[in-house]
Amino acid sequence: MLLALLAAGGVYLLGSLGGGGGLGGATQTVVIAKNPIPMRHQITAADVDILKGVSTNVTNTYSNPNDLVGLIAEIQISKGGIITKDMLAKDIGLVPTGAGPAYLPIPKGWIAMTIPTGEQQGVAGNITKDDYITVIASASLSIFATGKSASGPPKVVSKTVFTNVRVIGLGPATSNVQPASGAATVGGTTPSNGGLTSSLTIELTQCDAEFFTWFLNNTQLKYTLESQQDYLSTPPTGPDTQNCPNGFDSAKGVSQTEVEARYHFTAL
Repeated sequence: MLLALLAAGGVYLLGSLGGGGGLGGATQTVVIAKNPIPMRHQITAADVDILKGVSTNVTNTYSNPNDLVGLIAEIQISKGGIITKDMLAKDIGLVPTGAGPAYLPIPKGWIAMTIPTGEQQGVAGNITKDDYITVIASASLSIFATGKSASGPPKVVSKTVFTNVRVIGLGPATSNVQPASGAATVGGTTPSNGGLTSSLTIELTQCDAEFFTWFLNNTQLKYTLESQQDYLSTPPTGPDTQNCPNGFDSAKGVSQTEVEARYHFTAL
C-alpha cells in the first residue's frame, strides 16, 4: 500500500510539473466531468468543468464546456474524467440502451408526449430533434355549438394553438442526427434515413398535454417548423409557473368549454 501511494504521488508530481510547463511538455485545457454522469444523461453546464495545463496526447477532447451542453452521454462517465467526443452523441436514439437508465431529458414539472406526423403534416420530414415547432388546429365551429345548429356549410376555423414546442425525440426513423464525434455509427447503431419519421416526441406540461390530446381527437393539426433564430434561448429547467402553476395537480381535464375559453375559436 505504501509503494502504491508513493507511485501515485510521483504521477501527480510529474503531471503537475508537466502542466505548469516545468518539464517543457505540451499542455492543453480539457473539459472534465464535475460530477458522475450516468449513461443516457443530457449534459448540462452544471455537469462539467475545465482542467487547465493537462499533459495529454488525446486529440478528441473538448476545451469549451458550452460545446457539451445538450449532448447525450453514451457511457457512464466518472467524476473528474476527461470527456472525449466519442463518449457523447447528439441524439438519445443513437445511444445503446444497455444497462443504463432509459429516461428522456425532461425538466422538472414537464412531461414527454408522442404525437403523429407525416410528410404534409410535419414539414416533409424536416423536423428533427431539438427543433421547435408551432401547432395549427383546424376545428369546425359545430364542436363549440351549445344551441341550435347554424344553417349552411360547416364553418371551420384555423388557429395557432401552441408555439415553441420543443421536439426531444423522433420515431421510428432516425433522421438528420449524428453522434457528437461525427462518426457514421455509435455503438453499432447506424442512423436510418430510409423513410419519413412517423411520430414526434415533444416536451410540454401536463396541462398543455390535455389540450393537445383534445386537439388530436377533435381537430386537424399541422406543424410548422420555426426558424432557428426564433428558438428559445434556453430550454425550460423548472416547472411552468404561469400556465401550469401547480404542476400535475393543475391538470383538471379539458372539454370544448375550456378550449373555447382559452383559444376563442368562435370569436373570429
